Amino acid sequence: MSKGIIGKKLGMTRVFAEDGAAVGVTAIEVEPSIVVQVKTQEKDGYDAVQVGYGRVKQKNVTRPRQGHFNKANRGFFRVLKEFPFDAASSYEAGQEITPDIFKAGDFIDVVGTSKGKGFQGVMKRHGFGGGRGSHGSMFHRAPGSIGASANPARVFKGTKMPGQMGNVRKTVQNLQVWQVRPEMNLMLVKGSVPGAKNGYVLIRQAKKKRV
Repeated sequence: MSKGIIGKKLGMTRVFAEDGAAVGVTAIEVEPSIVVQVKTQEKDGYDAVQVGYGRVKQKNVTRPRQGHFNKANRGFFRVLKEFPFDAASSYEAGQEITPDIFKAGDFIDVVGTSKGKGFQGVMKRHGFGGGRGSHGSMFHRAPGSIGASANPARVFKGTKMPGQMGNVRKTVQNLQVWQVRPEMNLMLVKGSVPGAKNGYVLIRQAKKKRV
């Protein structure tokens, strides 16, 4: 059965392994998530658990969502996400999902929204090499030719061009849980996860790798 929880990225730090090696880790705050709704194959067409995270005041929640949250009677939440489960019937509305569902050594996939970079050129966005930097070349950071002459006389779809960079949903797979501290609602993950500090991330069991 797959596992999942919602967290908030706090930033990066380093810890030391038993052999003294420095390991870069990302600190994720993982307060207990609350099951808001259990979806079943018979009623909704699929098995999933809808989870809420990050408590907010009732006045900051829309009326429709207030009614939805009141069914679980566990407060109101800022983030509402779904995790597919093979056996959703083992969960019930109002139940807590704590970070100790993961343990050190587990492999996870982390989903988040990458940092927005705004409108960027092809060198930053796609890693183009650019032209010569010497005087008089007149070609430094430009994309170069994009056309295809008289045939087919158009720009091909998917051509790498300047444009919006970042601020998209990203998944980093096969990250290793370095340490879980349930008493501090903290999880340390080896490596970096997508998003800026204080951004919300989805932590779920790795699909392609197991311990």
